[in-house]
Amino acid sequence: MSARLEGRIAVITGASRGIGRAVALACAREGAHVILLARTQGGLEEVDDDIKAAGGNATLVPVDLQDFDAIDRLGASIFERWGKLDILVGNAGILGKLTPLDHIDPEVWDRVMAINVTANWRLIRSLDPLLQQSDAGRAVFVTSGAAVNCGAYWGVYSVSKAALDALIKTYAAENASKSVAANLFNPGPVRTGMRAQAMPGEDPETLPTPEMVAETFIPLVTPECSQNGMVYDFPTQSFAKR
Repeated sequence: MSARLEGRIAVITGASRGIGRAVALACAREGAHVILLARTQGGLEEVDDDIKAAGGNATLVPVDLQDFDAIDRLGASIFERWGKLDILVGNAGILGKLTPLDHIDPEVWDRVMAINVTANWRLIRSLDPLLQQSDAGRAVFVTSGAAVNCGAYWGVYSVSKAALDALIKTYAAENASKSVAANLFNPGPVRTGMRAQAMPGEDPETLPTPEMVAETFIPLVTPECSQNGMVYDFPTQSFAKR
């Protein structure tokens, strides 16, 4: 059986660990050339070693997603080298701090919004022209149940993910008659560093691994995926609107 992503070009953010790392490896195994974004050069190099060991190829882009000019340069670089982009996975995100709304430090609020919302808009702004050059551009952004549950003390994270949902659903609506499709992915509780930060007393062995989650990403980024403007919920293994 041929690889499902053979010859396709994918950008993946937050690719040095957790779900992003697992998605990068899964896409590379399926034949995609993966362009990996993360803050740490060392973390990216470790992922690159695993991709090469499996016979895949990657381009490493160490970047803080608050560097919006760098996101603009990324689009220009991809255009010069490949002239298109087939897949965009917006995985990078930060929790901020679990605290009452009136206790949130403005710097924490601004950074969470910058990474979880504004950076994804800047990625769309920079990379949409390249996705439009693909025969079937596919964009998937990682959301959270916190976007709708809005539990106490989760304020900045919940607000950022609710804003992300609105951003991506709007982007999907604007592409309804085009070859680009955009969806959201809710992984639910997963064995990641962010989950451990949010739930320090939880037994990680009770949670699915990022590798389990990553396998469900692949159908969402193939040309055959016909869904647009939907949320794929990993815990229930189903699509839904919300």
